[in-house]
Amino acid sequence: MNWKTWMFVGAGAAIGLGLLLVPLRSVYAHHAFGAEFDPNRPVLLKGPVTRVEWINPHTWIHLEVTKEDGKKEIWMVEGGTPNSLLRRGLKRDTIQPGKSIVVDGYQAKDRSNRANGRDVTLADGQKFFMGSSGTGAPYDAPGKDERK
Repeated sequence: MNWKTWMFVGAGAAIGLGLLLVPLRSVYAHHAFGAEFDPNRPVLLKGPVTRVEWINPHTWIHLEVTKEDGKKEIWMVEGGTPNSLLRRGLKRDTIQPGKSIVVDGYQAKDRSNRANGRDVTLADGQKFFMGSSGTGAPYDAPGKDERK
């Protein structure tokens, strides 16, 4: 074969490999609760919102939490998809930067300042189920929480 044929075959192989890897990106991006979060590490986070990411496959709320010693930490809290939150009554502008919220959730297995949010309570007392990263989260459905 001449060099043009090899170039054509090589380009075709590269494109084919790229197309095979595209679905892996989606699988990697979407994960089960148990892959990243620890059901034995519940957290209750309180503080003002610093940023909201209303993106697929999961929404993210960033908030500033003041620890008992007075130090401040930024936490990232994962919620359900934007569509699932919309169906529960939560809109893109419901949670605004600067507004204080309370998040009940579960910390990441790596003990970083990331959590999977179960419920978010706004300053006016409205409470919303944030969803989970899929099966494996404790008390997947709202109203099933038996913790006291």
